Amino acid sequence: MAQLERERSEPRNPSAMEELSRDPSDRKRFLRMVGGAGAAGAFSIFLAACGDDEKDSAGTTDKAAPAAGSTAGDLKIVNYALTLEYIEADFYEKVAGSGLFRGKDLALIRSIGENENDHVTALAATAKKLGGTPAPRPKTTFPLEDARSVLQLAATVENLGAAAYLGQAGRIQNKEVLAAALSIHTVEARHASALNFLTQQNVTPDGAFAKPASMEEVLPKVKPFLVS
Repeated sequence: MAQLERERSEPRNPSAMEELSRDPSDRKRFLRMVGGAGAAGAFSIFLAACGDDEKDSAGTTDKAAPAAGSTAGDLKIVNYALTLEYIEADFYEKVAGSGLFRGKDLALIRSIGENENDHVTALAATAKKLGGTPAPRPKTTFPLEDARSVLQLAATVENLGAAAYLGQAGRIQNKEVLAAALSIHTVEARHASALNFLTQQNVTPDGAFAKPASMEEVLPKVKPFLVS
């Protein structure tokens, strides 16, 4: 209890989401930078899903970083996202080489894989721009037994990736990092919807508003894909 009270009393910088929600002119500039109307819709979803950083009753959002650790906090988030993108990029590369898919299905897998590789490149560059070192690429392993189970796994991975970006949005303090996260999140969500449709699942499994997932929720779910 005493530790919790100390954490609440520590000063912290407002997150980029908080600043943008309070300043309409700043928000308009930000939305023009990241894509206008489509970005406005995604921003609204981020804001609705993230809510108040001080509230954590559902256990789905992480506490905002203290002021002194703002750059370090954003770097940690970027490298976390980069690690997830490494996993996704490796997954699609291995699926494409598995011989389980041909024709349009294979083209779709390769297309999604190219997106994930672009995300890797962008996030690695962002980590360097923040003055840090990009996370190392982990070794991965995936169960590639049959086409049906692989598509189901792909849907699971993409839904998890979209939730992971949403789970960090309210903690990001640098607006450029938030813009990158927002633009990648929308693509991950589109991947998830397409794969949900292919596997005969609800294209929006959480309904009209996506649900975020914290690092503590996401990391145990991707750990089976990592080679120690």
